[in-house]
Amino acid sequence: MSERLSIPPNEIELVAVRAQGAGGQNVNKVSSAIHLRFDIRASSLPEVIKMRLLALNDRRITHEGVVILKSQEYRTQEQNRTAALARLDALIESVSVTRKARVATRPTRASKLRRLDGKARRGEVKTGRQRVTE
Repeated sequence: MSERLSIPPNEIELVAVRAQGAGGQNVNKVSSAIHLRFDIRASSLPEVIKMRLLALNDRRITHEGVVILKSQEYRTQEQNRTAALARLDALIESVSVTRKARVATRPTRASKLRRLDGKARRGEVKTGRQRVTE
């Protein structure tokens, strides 16, 4: 996995299945697609990461807290296994980044005046476009 977080291989279940779609004569004989299953609650990840993963609104995560990924983009089982593990790593990395807290700021007096001056000028332009009534 990543440098900071590592998942023991026994927590990840990899199952080879037959890939969908066209493939000729070989498709009925070879199980090259990979189903990856990873139980978030039973994993050794830190609690913070577990909670963030479970809070994600992602269709790849079931209600029971199991991540299910299917990789069938490559012709070989090994490439699909690597791709599935990379996608799991990317999913975990996406929640492990802590965003910097936003510091509330207030506009300065000068910026408020500039904004109001611009609005007044724009209003004058629009007033000048109106039909002249005498």
